[in-house]
Amino acid sequence: MRTTDSRILAVLGPTNTGKTHFAIERLLAHHSGMIGLPLRLLAREIYDRIVKERGPDAVQLVTGEEKIGSDKAPYVVATVEAMPMDRPVACLAVDEIQLCADWERGHVFTDRLLNARGLHETIFLGSDTIKPLIRQLVPEAVLIARPRMSALTYAGESKLHRLPRRSAIVAFTAADVYALGEVIRRQRGGAAIVMGSLSPRTRNAQVAMYQAGEVDYLVATDAIGMGLNMDLTHVAFAALHKFDGRERRKLAATEVAQIAGRAGRHMANGTFGTTNGVGELDERIVEAVESHSFPPLKHLRWRNSALDFRSLQGLLRSLDAGPDRAARNALWKVRDALDDRSLHMLAAREEIRQIADRPERVRLLWSVCQTPDFSKTLAESHLHLLSTIYRHLTGPEGVIPADWVARTIDHIDRMDGDIDTLMGRLAHIRTWTYLSHRRDWFQDAAHWQERARAVEDRLSDALHERLMQRFVDRRTTALLRSLREHDDLPATVEADGSLAVDGHPVGTIEGLDFTLLPGEADLARKALSAAARRALRPALERRVAQILEAPEDEVCFDPDGAVRWQGAVVGRLAPGRTPLQPVVRPKISDELRGELRERVADELGRRLQGWIKRGIG
Repeated sequence: MRTTDSRILAVLGPTNTGKTHFAIERLLAHHSGMIGLPLRLLAREIYDRIVKERGPDAVQLVTGEEKIGSDKAPYVVATVEAMPMDRPVACLAVDEIQLCADWERGHVFTDRLLNARGLHETIFLGSDTIKPLIRQLVPEAVLIARPRMSALTYAGESKLHRLPRRSAIVAFTAADVYALGEVIRRQRGGAAIVMGSLSPRTRNAQVAMYQAGEVDYLVATDAIGMGLNMDLTHVAFAALHKFDGRERRKLAATEVAQIAGRAGRHMANGTFGTTNGVGELDERIVEAVESHSFPPLKHLRWRNSALDFRSLQGLLRSLDAGPDRAARNALWKVRDALDDRSLHMLAAREEIRQIADRPERVRLLWSVCQTPDFSKTLAESHLHLLSTIYRHLTGPEGVIPADWVARTIDHIDRMDGDIDTLMGRLAHIRTWTYLSHRRDWFQDAAHWQERARAVEDRLSDALHERLMQRFVDRRTTALLRSLREHDDLPATVEADGSLAVDGHPVGTIEGLDFTLLPGEADLARKALSAAARRALRPALERRVAQILEAPEDEVCFDPDGAVRWQGAVVGRLAPGRTPLQPVVRPKISDELRGELRERVADELGRRLQGWIKRGIG
């Protein structure tokens, strides 16, 4: 889709500049349009927005895993890889164009930068780090700078329990995310979890839980750095190194900015910092993030798009071709993208080479190799899947057998297991969701699309529930929300000593002591509001009065040293000056101070002396 008449705009700037909003407004100002986005999740968000503005008949959603709406819809929202490049539109836009430099996906974005054009207007959105390379490669582009709409300020290092509400804590491994989630559950009642390995439906559910205020914290990987718009006030980095698929390295300033930029949306300012004992951020990174000033990209990832399908060797050679001499300093040839690696490994197999003996079969093999590996590992199992699919498609039936698909999906369609087990099944079913949208590969593609989507939805919902069970204490978060929303909540003390705030159990009064509910001691202590204390103090004071007036035989001294009143321990004996002169250490809640504590201690001491005298007598 290339035209020399298209006006080209490059709208560049940091996060929270309104770039995507600008592009959607421009898109809808034309009679037709298409926008490519980096995530299926973000594509769905933009699709829903256009449906709300123009109705469902006006827009089509196209991703590798779903297709919603008619091919005749005037507007198309797609993931960048799934953009239907043979469809002419008046306005074409590509978001996060700086991903041209991404190690795995960059060559696709670079292809769109060089070759995708709207008939009248083309818009590229992204970071201004790509500006010099756009000037070189697309010199006709008009560059538009967009300043950030709010300030982003470094807040230094904070302990986990001191992070402000509406914070995101960022780590870079699932194990670290889980560990942090457990800590936040104990200290703050719960957290939403966002990782790239979650399905879009699960991520949506977790983000919705956070946005609704059911939890005040979000623990995430760098998956939040791209496209997820949330009401964050602070982003805290719990790690400053990541494994990028090749090596473990320090975070680059641009990566810190992309993630930290989620804090402070629209006109609201945001802050960023560190936590979990990782130390302070480098001063140079802080300055770069606060001033939105980063070194420009020097190279973009590129792969030849003029592929030769006449033979398998011709395809391999064309994939290995380099860019034009004039652009070689700006474009780095991709040699290790997933589809390319898959093709090389399968082409090394004699049975595959024998099948790929004519152009249509070479082209088909390339299409099969483009099947994503959602588990993110080019394992032998993925290659076996690709090989099996290819052999079925080139076999007598020419389609993937229905009984094999049914057995495979039935094996995945299970809701038991832990979080990692469910995520593994989700990775497998997403592969089949993707495959089912290759209509010519199935006898009844629509049936398998529906079947795979239903299983993915069930697994996603089960995973969301598991995440909530593990990382959210619903009782405590509900209590915290009630305490935050209401200044004067009703607090009650029942006859058995149980204390509740607004119907939420907090703890139990035993004797003169207050015991928090087990498991949430630290958090419940923080959650005990003035309303609870107003109910607790009078209840304890009434009990003090009852002890002071109680008959002598109501206060008992057990052989094990416990001092009991009405069956509850109110103190313990401790050694005194002589064996026959022990003292009483009262067991009294910290809510009782001063004179009342002293009166209880004196009264129990008096009764102890009386008990000793009666025993000696």
